[in-house]
Amino acid sequence: MLMAHPAVLPGLVDRYWALSVLDAAEGDSPVRGEIEDVERALCVATGTADVHAALIAARHHLPGTGTLDDSVLVTG
Repeated sequence: MLMAHPAVLPGLVDRYWALSVLDAAEGDSPVRGEIEDVERALCVATGTADVHAALIAARHHLPGTGTLDDSVLVTG
């Protein structure tokens, strides 16, 4: 599987969270399209199908991170 260069992931994750804050602050958000673009980029970069899985995968691949407990994830 192709994996994004580790230098790319922090920027995508930071951009996603920054846009999410803006999106939550406004009812009809003008940044929604940009969030969707970043979500797609995260999914492609991590080889996942949804943004939540992409964020978890990115976190595991970020420089300086180790294995974290994702026990709150529902399996099934």
